[in-house]
Amino acid sequence: MRVTLLGTGGSAGVPAIGGPDGAGDWGVCDPLERKNRRTRSSILLESETNQRLLIDCSPDMRAQFLDNRLPGADAVLFTHAHADHIAGIDEVRALNRLAQKPLDAFATQRTLDEIIRRFAYVFAPWEGRGFYRPVLEARPVVPGEVAHILDFSLQVFTQEHGRIESLGLRSGGFGYSTDVTGLNETALGILEGVDTWVVGCFLRHDHHWTHANLPKVFEWVARIKPRRTVLTHMGGDMDWAWLRANLPPGIEAGYDGMVLDIAPI
Repeated sequence: MRVTLLGTGGSAGVPAIGGPDGAGDWGVCDPLERKNRRTRSSILLESETNQRLLIDCSPDMRAQFLDNRLPGADAVLFTHAHADHIAGIDEVRALNRLAQKPLDAFATQRTLDEIIRRFAYVFAPWEGRGFYRPVLEARPVVPGEVAHILDFSLQVFTQEHGRIESLGLRSGGFGYSTDVTGLNETALGILEGVDTWVVGCFLRHDHHWTHANLPKVFEWVARIKPRRTVLTHMGGDMDWAWLRANLPPGIEAGYDGMVLDIAPI
């Protein structure tokens, strides 16, 4: 399985809109380091038969597909309904045109209900007259169970994310936990011993009520014991050079366009 990190930034991206000259607020990140430029978080899973599962539709989805030269996707899974994970949903129209069919959209029932409430036209029945709008078909998944999506068997589980829950997943040797502040025993058990874990880490040390910081990630890594941990959903105080110099062995910062090849287990 191949995993492409389409975006590794938080909800505002890096740089965020603003800055003293209007060129962006970089926080402490060096603007001359390309790997500090982060679009909103999303990944793409690709199987050995070239089936592609998009995880979340970020507001930067169009640019992410073009930058990574991706020829499309065959289905979508939403981790939760926050805007930085669903606001690119209109770009699914291009995926429909490439596939020439509606695409399945997987999420918990609660997340699907929220997305349908906000984007009802996307889930309206397809009339079969081309794709002037995106067309998704809702497919609920149940945390704690295995979701069979395309070529992938995904163990899905709930994660604490402030006032709501997000969806984490494991597929073989790969685990993904964006937008997370807490992992219960079920989630930790599913992730235990995973080879490669991509996990959201918004801040170095400060506490954030909806996102983990480095001390929390270190605590989880000590329990889960992945061979490789890759950070995503990073904010403006997560400078690439600082992370490279200070992270312990086995933990590294992800970057937009990073490709992870996951061996079958």
